[in-house]
Amino acid sequence: MMDRLREGVNSIAVKIILGMIILSFVFAGVGSYLVSGGSNAAAKVGNSEIGRGEFEQAYQNERNRMQSQLGDYFANLLADPQYVESFRKSVLDRMVNDLLLEQHAQSLGLRVSDDQVRKMILDMPQFQTGGKFDQEIYQAALRRAGFSAESFAEYLRRDLIRNQLLSAIQGSEFTLQGEVNQQSELISQTRDIRALTLSLSEFAKNVELSDEEITQYYQQNAERYTRPEQVKVAYIELSAQQLKDQMVVSDEQAEQYYQEHLDKYSTQAQRKVSHILVQGDDKAKAQAILDELNAGADFATLAKEKSEDVGSAEEGGSLGWIEHDVMDPAFEQAAFAIEQIGDITGLVKSEFGYHIIRLDDVKAPIAQPYAQVASEIKAEMLDQKAADQFYELQTKLEKVAFESPDSLDEAAKAISAKIQKTDFISQQDAPEILKNPAVLQAILSPEVKEDRLNSEVLEVAPEHVIVVRVDDAREQIVLPLAEVKEQVVAQLSKVKGEQQAIELATKLIDTLKQGDQSLLEQRGLKFAELEMIDRSSSLASSVFSLPKPAADSVVYGQAKAMNGDIVLVELHKVEAKVTPEYNDQITAQLDRIGSQRDLAAILTTLRKNTDIEYYVVSQ
Repeated sequence: MMDRLREGVNSIAVKIILGMIILSFVFAGVGSYLVSGGSNAAAKVGNSEIGRGEFEQAYQNERNRMQSQLGDYFANLLADPQYVESFRKSVLDRMVNDLLLEQHAQSLGLRVSDDQVRKMILDMPQFQTGGKFDQEIYQAALRRAGFSAESFAEYLRRDLIRNQLLSAIQGSEFTLQGEVNQQSELISQTRDIRALTLSLSEFAKNVELSDEEITQYYQQNAERYTRPEQVKVAYIELSAQQLKDQMVVSDEQAEQYYQEHLDKYSTQAQRKVSHILVQGDDKAKAQAILDELNAGADFATLAKEKSEDVGSAEEGGSLGWIEHDVMDPAFEQAAFAIEQIGDITGLVKSEFGYHIIRLDDVKAPIAQPYAQVASEIKAEMLDQKAADQFYELQTKLEKVAFESPDSLDEAAKAISAKIQKTDFISQQDAPEILKNPAVLQAILSPEVKEDRLNSEVLEVAPEHVIVVRVDDAREQIVLPLAEVKEQVVAQLSKVKGEQQAIELATKLIDTLKQGDQSLLEQRGLKFAELEMIDRSSSLASSVFSLPKPAADSVVYGQAKAMNGDIVLVELHKVEAKVTPEYNDQITAQLDRIGSQRDLAAILTTLRKNTDIEYYVVSQ
């Protein structure tokens, strides 16, 4: 057998086939790496790129911001893949627009100096305590946001350059006083009217319907009387929170935990340090500074004059208090190796450049008293105990629900849970826990809905799972007329009543325009007293669209109230006046609209004249 295989491999035909396979790997496999595997950009704008990491960070920041504002509503939106793709695209679009503006600003010669960036950092209220720049707050804020001092300074520089352009656009916008007066007149305009309301409910009450009309309306609007697909669902819930509610941690258990984990409730050893930074690889420059220090020069003075760390130079190089695992590893190792307060290191190389570090002070770790952390410890122990039990019971639930798929009884006994049951429900009126997309998908799957088997264990939230089964199901049907006749009659009466009200309103307006009030008197109708309305009125959209009446005359129109009633309007007077107290607001609003329009026009032109490629949007 092996001899035959060797002979086959050596044949010309097999060699040709192997050669073709190898070529296909070269052109398809390796080629795909060359074409698409080398780029780490989310988008390319002219000759500049937006990195994937930069985009993903911006997307996550925007996502977190929206989540904090909208809560569960935004979480539900994120369940829709199309919305997520659109949301990601909008974030990338904004980043592209920012880069276009930055490039345009640079082409106009706009620049920002190091001193401007330094001053902006020192003046930012977020980094101040008592009106003075606080180095500790600055360093902590940068660490939380994932910035180094250099990357944050560069971020500010780019933002300032864009803002120079935006300020120029805003500064070039102006609004004429005539425009302000005209807008003020429109906003503050009032109208004097008399109204006559035709009650829709009264018209609907007096509508007479034939059986033929009812049947025809029912058939034409069958979708209104369709009962959706429905199921009866049984389910078991298991959550760590429910388990935690049944647990207790004693003082003895909590105190024992405290003693065993004392380091966890103690502050870390801290060191107060100062440094002088020379960015990049200019070792000679750093050595020259070190030589000056060794010759007796003042550390703080040299830091102010020669350190290239924007944030700390003004403070004589002070970085405030630092602790383990917050600084660059090489910097941290050197800083914590200094033995005496006042001593300085030699040159320390980090990814930012060369540092010379001085130890200013030392703080030993301090343990918090048990009384201060007792509640925290008990809460943590409860969380851990509940999580441990949850995962233990989840494993048991998965096993029993799978091994006894025709009932939830055994699974419920295994985890001491209660089986919950619903009546017939649709997707729209299901309990919230059953509206979870994964749960809905499981309920409608053939295995659960048709074969009546238990679902797999489904996660509806962290440490919260559910198993569902369908006890009964009924398909979508159009309900019989006899069952929904009352609804059909009520809806059709409303439709016909509205038609009659509109017809009467139209006739009344036609006769009133001719100066004939007989139909009004015949129907026993009359207009209400004269009232003044502004743009906040519910009738404003209709009333403010009517033409201004000529002197000693009125204009008639028709409107619709919020409850559906038909309203006849008799417009007597239009009054417009300039309100000086609103002039500043109106001017600012018009300027803002104009600036936004100008900015949109600039971006449209820039996008048109720049090669833009999107490489990533969907996750």
